[in-house]
Amino acid sequence: QVQLVESGGGLVQAGESLRLACAASGWSFGLFGMGWFRQVPGKERQFLASISALSSNKYYADLVKDRFTFSRVNAQNTVNLQMNSLNPEDTAAYYCAAATTAGSRTHVSAYDYWGQGTQVTVFS
Repeated sequence: QVQLVESGGGLVQAGESLRLACAASGWSFGLFGMGWFRQVPGKERQFLASISALSSNKYYADLVKDRFTFSRVNAQNTVNLQMNSLNPEDTAAYYCAAATTAGSRTHVSAYDYWGQGTQVTVFS
């Protein structure tokens, strides 16, 4: 059974950093592309970043590309999202996701499996 578990969320002050992690199990992790999204109540889930199976391709949404870094360690079945210079607008639930097929991974429909999310709250 495929499982994704996010961790690392919390309450931080504006300007600080957080590092989110997503631990995967139940499949050949190194074969799948991965993504990070976030969502606030009442709004659609928002794409943040994606990474290919061997980390050769990374793609970031414009709103985070200068502040967030997406990485993966296949030997540990883990992906990480380093988030710097956080601001209150970054407050959301953050989700990692796994994609079993190739193609563009900027939309929720590209992903087959999702974690339960971890909450990030940034106060000014």
